[in-house]
Amino acid sequence: MNNTDENHSLEAGEITRFLSYVAILAASVALYFSAEHIPSSRFEVLGAAAFPRFVFAAIFLIAVIAIVDSLRKIPGHAWGRFGSEVQHWLKTRYLVIVCFVVFAAYLLLVPILGFSIASFAFVFGLQMILMPRKPLTLLVAVLVALVFSFGLNALFAEFFNVFLPRGEFLNG
Repeated sequence: MNNTDENHSLEAGEITRFLSYVAILAASVALYFSAEHIPSSRFEVLGAAAFPRFVFAAIFLIAVIAIVDSLRKIPGHAWGRFGSEVQHWLKTRYLVIVCFVVFAAYLLLVPILGFSIASFAFVFGLQMILMPRKPLTLLVAVLVALVFSFGLNALFAEFFNVFLPRGEFLNG
């Protein structure tokens, strides 16, 4: 990596930090106003929302200071290259992103399909994405998915007396 690439990477990192500070600022503002809905009791002089509001206001101030400091460090020409840096970063880490997307789909499908079916689809699907596709690996993927979905469900039900979610699909 030459010096120019390293500077571009540092600039992209600083822009990313700036964007994360903006996200923290937005979250602190949203949480500050949502703290208003905390029920209070008659024993609290300031109200139940006082302490959370102090904390979120402090986070807000720290985020504003961090944003100003970050903006000061970012050169003007760095904003134009940021998009291409993000595209390069996404291309080099596409498998990680795919795994997170599949995991999010799994979390959404557990209440609908139930633990066993959703877990089988999740584990089998990830193995098909990450493993080489050969007959032996397909067999291994099916066995591992069966063990970690239906087998885990049976283990919890029989030995621990804990029943994992069945889902609306099976109860429907």
